[in-house]
Amino acid sequence: MADRRPCFVGIDIGTSGCRAIAIDAGGRTLAESRAPLPGDGPGRRDPGLWWRTVRDELLPALLSAIGDHRLHAIAVDGTSATVLLCDPDGQPLTPARLYDETAGAASLERVGRVAPADSPARSPSATLPKVLDLLARIPTGTPCHVLHQADWIVACLTGRPGLSDINNCLKLGYDPHASDWPGWVRGLVGPDCRLPRVHRPGSSMAPLREDLRRELGLDGTEVAVVAGTTDSIAAFIATGARATGDAVTSLGSTIVLKLVAERAIDAPRYGVYSHPFDDHWLVGGASNCGGAILARHFRPEEIAALSAHIDPEKDSGLDYYPLCGTGERFPITDPGLEPRLTPRPDSDVRFLHGLLEGLARVEAAGYARLEALGAPRPKCVLTSGGGAMNDGWRHIRERLLGIPVLTARQTEAAYGSALLARRPFSRQETKETKETRP
Repeated sequence: MADRRPCFVGIDIGTSGCRAIAIDAGGRTLAESRAPLPGDGPGRRDPGLWWRTVRDELLPALLSAIGDHRLHAIAVDGTSATVLLCDPDGQPLTPARLYDETAGAASLERVGRVAPADSPARSPSATLPKVLDLLARIPTGTPCHVLHQADWIVACLTGRPGLSDINNCLKLGYDPHASDWPGWVRGLVGPDCRLPRVHRPGSSMAPLREDLRRELGLDGTEVAVVAGTTDSIAAFIATGARATGDAVTSLGSTIVLKLVAERAIDAPRYGVYSHPFDDHWLVGGASNCGGAILARHFRPEEIAALSAHIDPEKDSGLDYYPLCGTGERFPITDPGLEPRLTPRPDSDVRFLHGLLEGLARVEAAGYARLEALGAPRPKCVLTSGGGAMNDGWRHIRERLLGIPVLTARQTEAAYGSALLARRPFSRQETKETKETRP
């Protein structure tokens, strides 16, 4: 069993489902598995359901399909600013607050009084004010851990709550320049609330639980759980974009823009923040607009059929701001912004045309906002997410962005997380090669 070839697994916990991808040491996809999550109702806030989906559906299906490969490492990504509290034994104390929800006014005011003006934690949809909302729901003095969505799955995999990564922790107030939690964050959450131990994405954190290895039918070889990231950054990593000015738009349930820059740009008043990205920074923002509004009105097969009748070179004549509900976070931050979806034409083709155009205008405004704040102008945009497959939408986006829009060869966040899971192995292999080179 020891000579079986290693493979690396990335797990993506998304809005409407989970996905896992296994790759070999060369980055070739060996197997994939998917499982749905509730789109509405209390189930989408139930961390126990996320874990049961991973443990009982995703991993068994994936492991049965990897052939003669041996699982070597796992990394997890999840939606940014989705958070819950758990007790020291790893049991949830609260349901999750989701990425697209905004915090209460009192919590926002508390953060605003002490957080630096450029802190991503000041945003209405940021993690830290949501944590303050959750802390108000449990008895004062209750020991607890703060866990992001990816952190919760990591805790279930390792039996060690409180492990996280830099990217997930930025909206909780983590300072990537000082590599520490600022005193003002510790003061807000109080002494009984334990903040995560932060790791760089792609670094080993802890081994997979022994009982879980037995349950999954794995051999006695240790499996590493590697620090992951947020879903949008995992999707960026999957595309292979790495150089300054490389840009990726993720067209999932929401629109997420990411751009490689030489320096950090943080402007929470516009929903703009920066993540460390190897030796560079990943600058971007996430709108509440996205594919979710399309799914609300049309089935996937309807979108495909109607899109074939849209002329992407012509304007629809409709001026939509296609939010699913009240509130926007990027390219503007306005918790009170209402959707603009009228007038509704009789033609479904024209209505879809207007929705796709409205989403493309949000994307164009996002890149314009980043450039105005000092980010480089992208020369082209790679696309990931489900919307990347809609060629008519791609042409509309090219017209409004004024630059080429390409579909990335790899577009799945789970693939990006699998690349992170492979990193410690790749570094060790490189080190051993250098040490044995004559």
